[in-house]
Amino acid sequence: MTTAAKNPETPGYVEEYDAALAELDAAKDDWARTGIAERIRILSDISDGIMRAAEGWAETAARRKLIPPQSPLAGEEWISGPYATLTSVNALKKTLAKMTGKTFLDRLLKRQTVTGQLAIQVLPVTLWDRLLLSGISAEVWMQKGVSETNLKANAATAYDIPTDERKGKVALILGAGNIASIPPLDVLHKLFIENQVAILKMNPINDYLADYLSAALKPLIDRDALRIVRGDGQAGAYLADHPLVEELHVTGAAATHDAIVWGIGAEAVKNRKAGKPKNTRRFTSELGSVSPTIVVPGPWSAADIRFQAENIATQKLHNSGHNCIACQVLIMPKGWDKGAALMDAVRDVAAGVQRPAYYPGTDARLEAFGEHGKSVEQVDRGEASPPLTIASMTKDKVNSRTEVFGPALGTVEIDAASAEQFLKDAVDYANRNLGGTLGANILIHPATERQIGRVRFEEILAGFRYGSIAINGWSGLGFLIATCPWGAFPGHTVEDVQSGIGTVHNAFMLEQTERTVVRAPWRPFPRNLLSGEFSMLPRPPWFVTNRRQHVLGRLLTTFEHRPGWRHVPRIFINALRG
Repeated sequence: MTTAAKNPETPGYVEEYDAALAELDAAKDDWARTGIAERIRILSDISDGIMRAAEGWAETAARRKLIPPQSPLAGEEWISGPYATLTSVNALKKTLAKMTGKTFLDRLLKRQTVTGQLAIQVLPVTLWDRLLLSGISAEVWMQKGVSETNLKANAATAYDIPTDERKGKVALILGAGNIASIPPLDVLHKLFIENQVAILKMNPINDYLADYLSAALKPLIDRDALRIVRGDGQAGAYLADHPLVEELHVTGAAATHDAIVWGIGAEAVKNRKAGKPKNTRRFTSELGSVSPTIVVPGPWSAADIRFQAENIATQKLHNSGHNCIACQVLIMPKGWDKGAALMDAVRDVAAGVQRPAYYPGTDARLEAFGEHGKSVEQVDRGEASPPLTIASMTKDKVNSRTEVFGPALGTVEIDAASAEQFLKDAVDYANRNLGGTLGANILIHPATERQIGRVRFEEILAGFRYGSIAINGWSGLGFLIATCPWGAFPGHTVEDVQSGIGTVHNAFMLEQTERTVVRAPWRPFPRNLLSGEFSMLPRPPWFVTNRRQHVLGRLLTTFEHRPGWRHVPRIFINALRG
């Protein structure tokens, strides 16, 4: 028997990818038919694997992102890496344990919004939620037509198919290059919510995580339900067109999505004109946005201004601004007597957040942002850190439609005849002018919200077309909370994909979701007690100003691996010191 000579023109990844996909294809039905008890056991093994890999995972990511040694900012890599992944693993286990009759939905608080939609509280649910995320809540608003009566028919439908009749699929996941938990969370969604096996191609920017993820997710690899590979854009294109790949998911840029669906250059123009995509497979995606933060005028104190400046700086500078959910546009009330003080406080906080930009192309994107802005200023953040570029959005529309993915902040001023009118006009401005619908934030004093009124405030909120909306927090919390669906506002198409199609995460396996609304305390503990607000949350651990974030990230990860009271004292002590 002779062996055919290998074609020297064939890329080296072809043989590896073909073998991996063949193994996945052979195992896809077996995975789809894996029972609940076995899935829970696998998730428990994954939890142990994540914990064993956690230190190397977080520390390597911090080093490769150029975070200085011993910097509190290293905590970002614990919280948005192993911790976020563990919370999803645990949440999925709890859902699966109550899959019979979908009783996991029974304990969730439900209400009807002013628009008649069903809203479901997905946080807090447990005692630990109330302790560790004290004062933070999250609701999922379902699309119209979903009610308490038919809710179970709109959740976990993959599990409605009798086990022995299930058919699996092979999914391609093109991993994100910025946040370490994105690739494993996308894997968990495909395998445990959609019953698909997956080949995960790591992004070249963070493929140093491949070995850690392979160790953490080894139980899935051992079952031929997952393969993790490296490769460049050409390799990704090969996988996207592979005949064994039946579905795709990407977290990244709209340009990547469009290149896969339509092609590039003249081919793309021809295909779009004919209305014939070159790739017609089901394709879900999360593609970022030009995210706004609306600052509603009100009776802010000096302490309020400082705390919310830290909140804004976090929305902008977490992960050095390389987030699809980073605040890019600050919508301010024109003539507000607190506005100048708030902007000064934002500059002051940003100047103290010193870290390099690690994502390729940052300098060029910042330069382009400045060229298309007006009244451009640079906030110096030290020799090793790129300055925070602040610019008015009034010069042209390029910055309104283009995600910068770096430390750039646009500003817009809108007339504020009243807080209510300003909020409505700001929402209208964001809906009309800003690219994408992934996430948005509203900062509003509790007294101002009461003045507007609950019903009217919710009416305005209902018109805010974003997949994740944070009130007095950061919409990035919608990513971090495992029970929240994560994705764009529904309605995008392959012809105009914007922030993407579909959702991920979503440990309660809700379908036909519209948005997530997250609320955070206006004031931190203990200052909130003076105004009668109940929350035990001091400066949040994800704030870029938290001095103990690196310690808290490790402690929270350890807690999530084995929740218990023994961990709580150290967490609270360090939280108060943050």
